[in-house]
Amino acid sequence: MQQRPAGKAHGGLWEFPGGKVEPAETLEFALLREIEEELAIRLEQAALAPLSFAAVEGQPHVVLLYTCRQWYGTLACQEGGEAGWFTADQLDGLAMPPLDRPLARAVQNVLNGRI
Repeated sequence: MQQRPAGKAHGGLWEFPGGKVEPAETLEFALLREIEEELAIRLEQAALAPLSFAAVEGQPHVVLLYTCRQWYGTLACQEGGEAGWFTADQLDGLAMPPLDRPLARAVQNVLNGRI
């Protein structure tokens, strides 16, 4: 998870890292690029698996959540704020933007063996 920088929308809240898909990018390539840009780690593309999504009716975007169990490098937030690894139980105590809460529940279900 990464903490949004102060002064931005949802500043100080914890969110799943990611970003926008650039023209001609696949979803997976955009994810690899964004995670490396934001957190300084490289994900193993073959280890990516879609998990869940979140959207708000009337909003023009959808948030897609992937799992990845193989990566390289050391987690370091590159865009201000903090970054950290959290257990399933710790996710409940994090202040998050509204779209991240259902995604956190999906992660908790996987980590707790319910999916």
